[in-house]
Amino acid sequence: MGKQVIVKVPATTANLGPGFDVLGMALNLYNTVVLEEMDGDCQLIEVKGEGEALLPRDNSNLAARAASSLLFSAGYSNHGYKLYLENQIPLMSGLGSSAAAIIGGLVAANILAGSPFSDQDILKMAIEIEGHPDNVAAALLGGVVIVTNGEESYMYTRLIPKEGLRITAVVPDFNVSTADARSVLPKQVPLQDAVYNLGRIALLVTALREGDWELLRVALHDRLHQPYRCQLVPGLIDAFEAALESGAYGAFLSGAGPTVIALTPPDCEAGGIIADAFRSRNIAARVLHLEPCLTGTYISDAQY
Repeated sequence: MGKQVIVKVPATTANLGPGFDVLGMALNLYNTVVLEEMDGDCQLIEVKGEGEALLPRDNSNLAARAASSLLFSAGYSNHGYKLYLENQIPLMSGLGSSAAAIIGGLVAANILAGSPFSDQDILKMAIEIEGHPDNVAAALLGGVVIVTNGEESYMYTRLIPKEGLRITAVVPDFNVSTADARSVLPKQVPLQDAVYNLGRIALLVTALREGDWELLRVALHDRLHQPYRCQLVPGLIDAFEAALESGAYGAFLSGAGPTVIALTPPDCEAGGIIADAFRSRNIAARVLHLEPCLTGTYISDAQY
């Protein structure tokens, strides 16, 4: 057996209500990526868990494409590899499955090649593949990440949310593609809606940094993307109202959806009530109780 690298990549939730394309949070639900060097130039791909029956086993696989791209850039192209993916993150759910595949492939390949690239390099590669930065930055770095396009590169900062916040994800049993979710957004928005979101982003960052959870009752509101995406997620407004009725501080559409995430006090049981809002429309839903992942992607094991 040649070199082998095992990495764990967290799920992510992006936007967090008002932070469209600039805010992401890593969550303690993981995909495992095992990359093993092989003789020759063959590539073998195995998938277990979420997406086992759907994900491709060829170069169109996102994790394989990311790994191959980095290995080629590193000049490490004289070996084939075996890629084993064990996935816990639901596909096309708004919990960052694509970002996890990309980051997992890049980080594992970087370690296999002797770590020639920095986190900044890997983030740039990931954004080039993914197309937007919020999920990949959070998956790579952990915690809550604020990321934006600077003059020459992407700029980011990271914060660790205060303890005492419960995160409940309710995953309806249907998918929303990122392409469809972006197609319903307007190319221009009213100035007052932009200002509305700016104020709430400031409140949200303060709430997460300081632990002032009462701010979340206002800070999670959004006018830039959620109102337009309601048509893609039947029961979304009902789910938001159910979250508030259960005692949650608020709820938001995770990434492109359809997952709804509620931020709540520790003793609040919002999941079942939100799930019932979907079930009332004959949509099954599962509930995940999660916490922020503070470490981001990490090496689980490596053999040389």
